[in-house]
Amino acid sequence: MPNLQFNYPIMRSFIFISILLLAPLASAQDAREIIRKAGDVIEPESMEMISTLKIISASGQERSRTISMATKKFGEATKSMLRFTEPADVRGTTLLIYDYEDKDDDMWIYMPALRKTRRIVSSEKGKNFMGSEFTNADMSKPVLDDFNYKSLGEAVVDGKTCHKIESSCKTDALAAQYGFSKRISYIGKDDFFAYKLEYYDTNGELHRINILKDYRELGKGKYFAFYMEMQNVKNNRRSVMSVDKFQMGSAMPEAQFSPTMIEQ
Repeated sequence: MPNLQFNYPIMRSFIFISILLLAPLASAQDAREIIRKAGDVIEPESMEMISTLKIISASGQERSRTISMATKKFGEATKSMLRFTEPADVRGTTLLIYDYEDKDDDMWIYMPALRKTRRIVSSEKGKNFMGSEFTNADMSKPVLDDFNYKSLGEAVVDGKTCHKIESSCKTDALAAQYGFSKRISYIGKDDFFAYKLEYYDTNGELHRINILKDYRELGKGKYFAFYMEMQNVKNNRRSVMSVDKFQMGSAMPEAQFSPTMIEQ
């Protein structure tokens, strides 16, 4: 057997440096997993709900919209239909979304005044959703692999101890598509609920804050925030999405979730 002699100080230095190099990778993987779990908690196989969207100006003036929504998973795609039912000037306006796990979603919008359905292209997904402070991209689930992840430690939000996770868009094109360069998520350590989301613009400045409250159990380990408030810190406008009625499951067939059918 060869006589192996170890230089223990050098070995200790090597191990220490290896730990330092591997720690950011482990942190990024852990942060990504936390975001994945937070998404899984609020994604039922199918559901229907009626919600109210309040659009509040900087001076406090309010406009209300009523939205009927159905979501159902078909194979690799989760398909959602959001139809405005009130007031009369937006009645019938419909947004159709196909969410995929590993690629960009597909979106279409039907405008009754034009009697036409058109596809929402990537460059439009970061734009405001029906005049609110939410964006079209906020209506769908982000693709996990579009972001780099980093843990920023912990923070307390509304009495809840949360993971503080930074998600940065991998490219400028993705930042333009999502309407933000990075998002900081405050995810409950005990329940993996997202309690606050901060969105930063392409200049790295805070642009919007989404506050999520009133999580309710839907069954089968799934939950949903019945109150979401998006605050625009630059123009002082707010938009509130609250759930009025909710049911697990949807009887809508897949054929109804198609660009041609949303016109009916």
